[in-house]
Amino acid sequence: MKKINYLAMAISCLLSASVYADDSQALQDKLAGLKSFQAQFEQQVNDDQGQSIMQGKGTIALQQPMMIRWQQASPDDTLFVSNGDKTYYFDSFAEQVTIMNTHSLIDSTPFVLLTSKDPAQWQKYQVTATAAGFSVTPNQGVESQVEQLDIVFAKDQTGLAQLLVKDSSGQSSTFTFSDAKVNESLADSTFDFSIPEGVEIDDQSQGE
Repeated sequence: MKKINYLAMAISCLLSASVYADDSQALQDKLAGLKSFQAQFEQQVNDDQGQSIMQGKGTIALQQPMMIRWQQASPDDTLFVSNGDKTYYFDSFAEQVTIMNTHSLIDSTPFVLLTSKDPAQWQKYQVTATAAGFSVTPNQGVESQVEQLDIVFAKDQTGLAQLLVKDSSGQSSTFTFSDAKVNESLADSTFDFSIPEGVEIDDQSQGE
């Protein structure tokens, strides 16, 4: 009887792994068709009790491969921009810019997966299909600031409608997109960043 139970458990695990792999490929295929995406967003942040603690707004631009521009206009003016090689995070209030290696960011956030085709990076995350889209969670051993990323596609399936993020503190953020433009040409300058004079530079990209 024990052997039968163990066999049933093993088969169940294998089937589950196959389903997750299929879901991951389905999400990768869908994102592969999203050559570029730009939109405005509204952000709602709730604490671990579900209470609203912040609202914000800004703009987003994505382009294959590995290019992201995330501009937060309120409540703080911040910019997260990646040219595919290096990523810059600029806080205008603190007058500080942090420089990071884009590829190493996948170890801390699944956001970069939105524009990544690297199988080795996708293997670090588990993808599950949901009624609204897909849910992405880090595998055991992956130190991620994000515990869960839910991706909701637009009704016409050509762009993003929402991103729902839950971090390790239990805080959750919902980003709702509007005025979206899908697969339109974006200028290279969209993903460029020139460091302003006089700001503090924290270069974390060296030696990574």
